[in-house]
Amino acid sequence: MQVTYYPGCSLEGTARDYAASLTAVCKALGVELIELEDWNCCGATAAHALNHHAAIALAGRNLALAEKEGRDLVVPCPLCFNRLKTAAQALTGDKRQSYDYAFQGDIKIYDLADFLAQEPLLQLLASRVSQPLPGLKAVCYYGCMASRPPGITEAPDHENPTSMDRILSKLGVEVKPWSYKTDCCGASHLIARRDIVFKLVGRLYDKAVEAGANCMVVSCQMCQANLDLYQDKILRELERSYYLPIFYFTELIGLALGLSQARQWGHMHFVPPARLLAGVGLISC
Repeated sequence: MQVTYYPGCSLEGTARDYAASLTAVCKALGVELIELEDWNCCGATAAHALNHHAAIALAGRNLALAEKEGRDLVVPCPLCFNRLKTAAQALTGDKRQSYDYAFQGDIKIYDLADFLAQEPLLQLLASRVSQPLPGLKAVCYYGCMASRPPGITEAPDHENPTSMDRILSKLGVEVKPWSYKTDCCGASHLIARRDIVFKLVGRLYDKAVEAGANCMVVSCQMCQANLDLYQDKILRELERSYYLPIFYFTELIGLALGLSQARQWGHMHFVPPARLLAGVGLISC
């Protein structure tokens, strides 16, 4: 299977661990990711707040390039996914003539988790698991951008997404139900209003622990950063003592598939997952 791959900016910088895990996992599953040639920034997170036309043009140029390649487009970053879907709607809508880039809508734009949760790939994944992950009790945290607003994302389950739940269940992870899958983590407010982010993230920690989780699983590098970077500081302020590793869902797929490099991805995290993985017998320290 070949698909066009739009990495976005952060996967070539602060989220290199996410990029490494998703490319290794897709290769192991026989999915060939062909990086979109000459792609540019999609404008996330702020371009649309400053200039709507420019924001559509930034994302629209990528869509025009991808459509020329003729393959469906897979986007691992939910912020990029949301901006590309927004541009796709604008470029196929009533005002499409006001933009410089043409897009007919002949290719499908996939959020990575939704792409890998398609039933044929789920069945393939289940057949390739060599090391199930019992002992991991996870809540899946989707954040805001991959499923909302549904008028843009076209997500049928925008209030209760299940793509990562279904993937992790195939890996032997005990997926815990909770009601905070799509609550906001504060996103880029971490730069200017750390107090807001700390409050939002602290609540997510509390609710994850209440649900019985020993880890959180994400598909968004912004969410992962907010949950991972300042966990010790946030918990000190809240007078809590949680230990909650924050995994990308692709990292757990890599572990379950027995990929040799999978143990290295967690070394890039601020909350090291090795203690949890060793404690449930998945690695030896």
